[in-house]
Amino acid sequence: MTNVILKTGGTENPFIDKMDVKIEQSWKDALAPEFGKPYFEQLVRFLHQEKAAGKVIYPRGSRIFHAFELTPIEQVKVVILGQDPYHGPGQAMGLSFSVPNGVPAPPSLQNIFREVETDLGVRMSGATSLEPWARQGVLLLNSVLTVEAGHPTSHSGIGWQQFTDAVISTLSERRSGLVFLLWGRFAQQKQELIDRQKHHILLAAHPSPLARGAFFGCRHFSQTNDILTREGLSPIDWQL
Repeated sequence: MTNVILKTGGTENPFIDKMDVKIEQSWKDALAPEFGKPYFEQLVRFLHQEKAAGKVIYPRGSRIFHAFELTPIEQVKVVILGQDPYHGPGQAMGLSFSVPNGVPAPPSLQNIFREVETDLGVRMSGATSLEPWARQGVLLLNSVLTVEAGHPTSHSGIGWQQFTDAVISTLSERRSGLVFLLWGRFAQQKQELIDRQKHHILLAAHPSPLARGAFFGCRHFSQTNDILTREGLSPIDWQL
């Protein structure tokens, strides 16, 4: 991470001034109150301390808020919630379930692609980056935004979940007609943050192989497009 200053709502945030981060302006404005709260100050101090101690943190600083950079708040149509970033080298890119093109798809991503193919009757190209989804309005949000290399869920208790809960609540309050895809027990616990009178929630098992195939047949991709069409929005082109 290189030394830059992240400005939130036009004001320099002293707790993030050593993190090479980017976050799109509409999200900066919407989330500005969170950046000054004690839990967030402690979170960033922790990351600075870990970096100073020589720890490797994924994703790199410029990708921590990559999901927000690609999908401004007013462009969000769909939310896919993951848990925490991949902890292997070259995998995490700030988008839930996604890895850069050229990196082999992890098992959960393979299962997601398999369901897309079965649900929509298409063939995926072998691309593994989900950036095209994000640019169409799919917010690929992890509940935890960083992880120590080689140590899954290592940053699950440092404050990120409070921050991303605020993201979900903000979307629920400010927007309407969004489709939330909640896969697995962890994601489904976030239902209480979403106003069901305003939004659509689709539930399924997690795409991990540990779910023993229970994810297959959920048909969330066609269902999402049906909902978006009814809402007067353009459907997502899920084929990569």
